Amino acid sequence: MRFRHFLAITGCSLAFLVGPELVAADEKPTESASESRYETRLRHDPNGIGKFYMGREIARVMGWQAAPWLERPEREKEEKLSSLVKSLEIKPGMTVADIGAGSGVISAMMAKAVGENGTVLAVDIQDEMLSLLDKKMKARGIMNVTPVLGTEKDPNLKPNTVDLAFMVDVYHEFAFPYEMTAKLAKALKPGGRLVWVEYRKEDPKVRRMIKLVHTMTEAQVKKEASQPEFGLKWKETIDVLPVQHIIVFEKKK
Repeated sequence: MRFRHFLAITGCSLAFLVGPELVAADEKPTESASESRYETRLRHDPNGIGKFYMGREIARVMGWQAAPWLERPEREKEEKLSSLVKSLEIKPGMTVADIGAGSGVISAMMAKAVGENGTVLAVDIQDEMLSLLDKKMKARGIMNVTPVLGTEKDPNLKPNTVDLAFMVDVYHEFAFPYEMTAKLAKALKPGGRLVWVEYRKEDPKVRRMIKLVHTMTEAQVKKEASQPEFGLKWKETIDVLPVQHIIVFEKKK
């Protein structure tokens, strides 16, 4: 399987399944849930970091060395990124934030959708990814994409400035999902949308393809996003993609 070879030369943890899930995450946490919103478990899925949030293990982050995998020619066929962009009904002039933008594949598509009067804020926590993204945008003459260096707890977006923020196959890797969701909600304008795009854990086909910690159920996303302090409400779940949910929340006006 070619993903196995790619994994060997990059040293990265990819979402695609290249071997069996080896360890069950069934140990009692070393830290009480009453003391923290996160738990650490000694035994856990080897593809996760051993840190749990609301019953879900957080996955390992895909490193910048895996950028060629994000650029693979077959990605459109596998994930239908063009259908994702179309389904979100982007309007010219919008400010859109691509959270976990990576090398900028979707940022470039969004740049066309928002038009020359719109802005795409391409957020990533890896300088190397943003460098690759910036070079790509300059080479293609795309002027309305702005790289933004975030942290594990903060996307570094100004409050009440974003019409739409979306996360494609990235939220499940957030080391601090609670803090990031809180900051993203603050960055949205009233009525703005926060979108989770995650591999469907409910789908047996997806579970055969994708490592379990890189998948999420719709119910789990709703559970994590619906905490009242975020001020978000579920708007819709769009099922137009082959293997992923598009779960849309809206900031209360």
